[in-house]
Amino acid sequence: MIIIETISLFIQPIALALRLTANITARHLLIHLIGGATLALLSIGTVTAFISLIILILLTILEFAMALILAYVFTLLVSLYLHD
Repeated sequence: MIIIETISLFIQPIALALRLTANITARHLLIHLIGGATLALLSIGTVTAFISLIILILLTILEFAMALILAYVFTLLVSLYLHD
């Protein structure tokens, strides 16, 4: 039982780091893809490119908000893990 608890305590920070990395990577990939679509749509039609640009700006604002929330959660969880 002690071995399982010890392994669990060491796995928690690794799982936190993996979740944080996956979350950041997915958001950056989405913004990169929409930015590329905006540039591709610019030559096809300006209205669709403008709509895509608005979506890109809104996603960027959302990413800043999520970065603040993730930083808070990451700090909170690290302090809880270190307290144990």
